[in-house]
Amino acid sequence: MFYHLLKHVLLGPLLRLLFRPRIEGLENIPAEGAAIVAGNHLSFSDHFLMPAILSRRITFLAKAEYFTGPGLKGRLTAFFFRSAGQIPVDRSGKEAGQAAIREGLGVLGREELLGIYPEGTRSHDGRLYKGKVGVAAMALGAGVPVIPCAMVGTFEIQPPGQKIPNIRRVTIRFGEPLDFSRYAGMEREKAVLRAVTDEIMYAIMELSGQEYVDRYAAAVKAEAEEARKAQRRSR
Repeated sequence: MFYHLLKHVLLGPLLRLLFRPRIEGLENIPAEGAAIVAGNHLSFSDHFLMPAILSRRITFLAKAEYFTGPGLKGRLTAFFFRSAGQIPVDRSGKEAGQAAIREGLGVLGREELLGIYPEGTRSHDGRLYKGKVGVAAMALGAGVPVIPCAMVGTFEIQPPGQKIPNIRRVTIRFGEPLDFSRYAGMEREKAVLRAVTDEIMYAIMELSGQEYVDRYAAAVKAEAEEARKAQRRSR
């Protein structure tokens, strides 16, 4: 109920008015049945802009930190994400990743749309990073298509660390569904999972026009943060 109130009354109309999103390839979203929408992740705003333009409900796997923040702000954030139907994902290890896959398969088992950012975190510099194989495991495990999605312009409206977004037009592109039925029953094969994930990331790159980096975003972010700390210590 709160999801539909947000989408159709409180937040959705405002987002469409402010950011006037150009929508391309919306016909690639199936009218019914389970599917994964896999997108690039450039901004906190991505969580709201894509659902605002879809006619179907979409459930995202969201990082657990959104549900565990301290104080009143943390409780309000957690309430917002839970009420919007988002699922917390612990990103701290292998077992956490398996739990996320189980949650995602549960959404798909209900014949719903599942939204996921294969990079695992927001891009800190606007480039597209290597995808994690959880998206492939869910696609093969559930036997569902993957619709690649590109958010274009959201990095500019709300880059990392900026709380109030800039008001400018964005583009949301959906590519043709990717069919991985040829890999049915092979969801435990590491090489297959990597190949499927790389195919998804290539499709996202083609849609977004981003520079691709064949490394995990979290590792590059950590290195950049260490470099900043070292620079401050040397002053």
